[in-house]
Amino acid sequence: MDIKPYRRSYYCHGQYQLYYLSTAQAISRSKEVGLRKVLGGMRSQLMAQLMGETAVIVFIALCLGSLLAYICIPFLDQFVNLPEKLSFFNIRTIGFIILLFVVVTIFSGFYPSLILSGFKPVLALKNKISSASVGGISLRRSLVVLQFAISQMLIIGTIVAISQMNFIRNEDLGFKKEAVLVLSTNTDSAVVSRQKAFKEELLTQKGIQSVSFSSDMPSSDNNWSTNFAFDGRDDEKFEVYLKFADADYFKTYGLQFVAGRGYTVSDTTNEVVINETMVKKLGLKSPEDAIGKNFRLGGRGIWKPIVGVVRDFKPNSLRDKIGPVMLASRKRYYSVTNIKLNTSNFKDAEKTIQQTWDKYFPEYVNTSRYMDETINNFYRQESQLTRLYQFFALLAIVISCLGLYGLVSFMAMQKTKEVGIRKVLGASVSSIVMLFSKEFTILIFVAFLAAAPVAWWLMSKWLDNFVFKIDMNVWIFIMAIVVSIVIAWITVGFKAIRAALANPIRSLRNE
Repeated sequence: MDIKPYRRSYYCHGQYQLYYLSTAQAISRSKEVGLRKVLGGMRSQLMAQLMGETAVIVFIALCLGSLLAYICIPFLDQFVNLPEKLSFFNIRTIGFIILLFVVVTIFSGFYPSLILSGFKPVLALKNKISSASVGGISLRRSLVVLQFAISQMLIIGTIVAISQMNFIRNEDLGFKKEAVLVLSTNTDSAVVSRQKAFKEELLTQKGIQSVSFSSDMPSSDNNWSTNFAFDGRDDEKFEVYLKFADADYFKTYGLQFVAGRGYTVSDTTNEVVINETMVKKLGLKSPEDAIGKNFRLGGRGIWKPIVGVVRDFKPNSLRDKIGPVMLASRKRYYSVTNIKLNTSNFKDAEKTIQQTWDKYFPEYVNTSRYMDETINNFYRQESQLTRLYQFFALLAIVISCLGLYGLVSFMAMQKTKEVGIRKVLGASVSSIVMLFSKEFTILIFVAFLAAAPVAWWLMSKWLDNFVFKIDMNVWIFIMAIVVSIVIAWITVGFKAIRAALANPIRSLRNE
């Protein structure tokens, strides 16, 4: 999973924050700059000082960031698949940190230092520096829109990814996956000869409801398939997916019959069961039409009767379509033991199963897992992507709020006299807070209009990986814009309330 696009966006975010903080403080430092110039300070000296201050900030941030990254490396595997253990201290990493320091310092500090060092001493000492003198407010608005557009894209992506993963966890797979312990076994003659006695003893144990042997679980990444023929015809143009299992397989996993019955107990294939998709692909009008018809595997197999049709279940992950499936008994292929538990004390049941296993198969190691855990492993990458979205969405929101705070601080300085006049004329605190909040709310909506189409397109592409998926409803986008507005109001509200509560006399004297 490539995280470089995220990383590049956060480099830009970081540069924006230093730009905001530097230029937002430009007015408050205008007298300092004017005084230094009056005392003989050269522009190059002022630029060097301001660039040095930016370099110190970037250096401290890189040290803290590097320390945090070093601490978080052990947890990185929860977000991405790591092929090998990462080494933090190496030439490439150190070189990258040095390059990052230089680039961020130059891009974040050069423009603010150029502007501040260019103030005219007379205007600076008289506090006549305007927003146009430090680069204008339109650029800052544009950067806020860009940052919140990125944040809202990540928020939308997070909501879609979480919704899809919840859909996967709650989707009806066509069988009961809960409380089924799956044991992997060998298929040699020694193991096969002991399976019957192993099963009979397990069924006598408390907490075990049923036991079944099979070549495969109902849902797995196995795609064993072959050609076949139906009802005396030549081989069909499509292949059938095979799952060999004993007669208790249907009961263990709760597979539902829509027509016919399960096959009788047998060590070889005497009868077969197919799924609903097979019925449709064969062109039959109903599942009942398949009962009694003959079925042959391979080009020289023996014709066997179809005795049942099961309701479609998901034989693979939800990324894939449901294919035609045939189930039949064939003992020589049984490499999986499926144990349905009916107890809340799984630890005791597992201990009993282990003891029974050691009794019958002492030469083999028992490797067991629960069916629902196996299914969850199908979507490990998607789960990691969801966590990655959550992390970056939170980080993007925090960084965007810093930029928003820098902009509102800048505007509060610009509107100092206006706020004082409004308060003298009787304006309430709430109206002054609304004065600041209204503009930023509009900026958030503009960012949403830019982010929503891009986020919709990107997440639609991601959802195309799944055959069974959610619909991206309007509520997803409504939730994203509401979250962004609430966060923006909280960020703006703190500074706006301080400006609204300021003494109007001091505000007017400030001019």
